[in-house]
Amino acid sequence: MSLTAAIAAASVKAGESGFEAPNAGIFNLPEVGAGVTKSMLLVGLSAVLILGFMIASSRKASVVPGRLQFAGEMVYGFVRNTIARESIGSEHFMKFVPFLFSLFLFIVVNNYYGIVPLLQLPSFGRIGYIVPLAAIAWLTFIGAGIWKHGFFGFFKHATVPHGVPSWILVLLVPLEFLSNIVVRPFTLTLRLFGNMFAGHLLLALFATGGAYLLQDGNLVHGGVGILAFLMGIAVSFLELIVMFLQAYVFTLLAAMYIGEAIADEH
Repeated sequence: MSLTAAIAAASVKAGESGFEAPNAGIFNLPEVGAGVTKSMLLVGLSAVLILGFMIASSRKASVVPGRLQFAGEMVYGFVRNTIARESIGSEHFMKFVPFLFSLFLFIVVNNYYGIVPLLQLPSFGRIGYIVPLAAIAWLTFIGAGIWKHGFFGFFKHATVPHGVPSWILVLLVPLEFLSNIVVRPFTLTLRLFGNMFAGHLLLALFATGGAYLLQDGNLVHGGVGILAFLMGIAVSFLELIVMFLQAYVFTLLAAMYIGEAIADEH
């Protein structure tokens, strides 16, 4: 549900039984048709937008870049130098730049749907779209570790800390296995989902609550309603930062996990 539709619904409810606060149901959108929902369309649209942007920015590449080429190179350079090179190291980082670059752009575009008028739905407010990304990141760093150290060598590398007395390994190995192998995809998923879900829910609450209070007819309630709208605008600007940061953090953690998996020592 877009915030515009939510405000309209709140206005209708103002004359009925009372205010109904938005809940997780606002993410359960009706089907557009043939089993396809709005969120599915947005995820598919993001792939088209990213592909179109990259083709447009690289089609007429020149030594002196135009605006689109400059924008594409700036994003690529940010992921390559700030995320991949710093987290993985200068020897192997280029092997993983295409994956990390695609991951970053995909998350950014789907996050920023949440502030686009009429769309106003971050795709990753639904956890089902994040789980495959986290699984791909998990398989990537596991595969990178096996590629570098071999199957058994990687799991030894990931679970047996270097230079630790052997008598304490009986405690550390299970903890390291949980921390470095099992828990990571869950933390990737929950961090992104929690921020996108809570941010959109908060915006919906300020929007619908403000609309309801303004329809109430009470002067004090109307003042609070205006304040709610102003708070919603402030949260929207905060969300601009959060949406970028969550894409950055997800990609950075994926790169760090890869870097740790292929490092020479644990």
